[in-house]
Amino acid sequence: MQKTTILFDLDGTLIDSTEAILEGFRVAFETFDSPVPSDEAIKSEIGHTLENMFLTLGVSIEKVDAHVHAYKMHYRVISCQKTVLLKGAREAVVEASKFANLGVVTTKTGEYSTILLEHMDLMKYFDVLIGREHVTHPKPHKEPILKALLKLEHDKTKTWMIGDTPMDIDSAYNAGVKSVGVTSGYASREVLEKSTPNIYENVLDAVNFIKNSDENYK
Repeated sequence: MQKTTILFDLDGTLIDSTEAILEGFRVAFETFDSPVPSDEAIKSEIGHTLENMFLTLGVSIEKVDAHVHAYKMHYRVISCQKTVLLKGAREAVVEASKFANLGVVTTKTGEYSTILLEHMDLMKYFDVLIGREHVTHPKPHKEPILKALLKLEHDKTKTWMIGDTPMDIDSAYNAGVKSVGVTSGYASREVLEKSTPNIYENVLDAVNFIKNSDENYK
């Protein structure tokens, strides 16, 4: 019988890198003498690709790549220092590894995501990590999840995506797998409820829900 498979989003699900993200955006805008958006405006876009975030925040399309580059050059320096694990995240990953195959599916750059997870001594639990540079179509498209599943033994009836935004949940739906939303990140319970009935306060509660669900399924 196939094991459960759990795919985790990163920002707002396992980690809180809000401080590093906000600082990276401020530096990028200041580099080009552009007005810096409010913290709330930036946070409302977290979960989208960097390209789309800068576009939504008012950067012209011909200047997006330069802004993304400036952001990445600063973020890579500060990310480990200014990122923390969310409540229950370490325990969730360790517990999930006991009964499931694990992967990470994020719109964050995969290279930096791997560095962060290695810094936090968590990368060893994951069999695959799919980041922005690994796909043509990021979440909410199904491609990131399907690409992760290509590298994992899995049973789709026992495959779950845990995330904190509707994009995570919609990606799961589009890929034909189940989902759990968590309110530890950037979307409210009310917003998540429009996409999934399975909503928990943090990722540890989500993992325990999946464990109990798939045990009952047996």
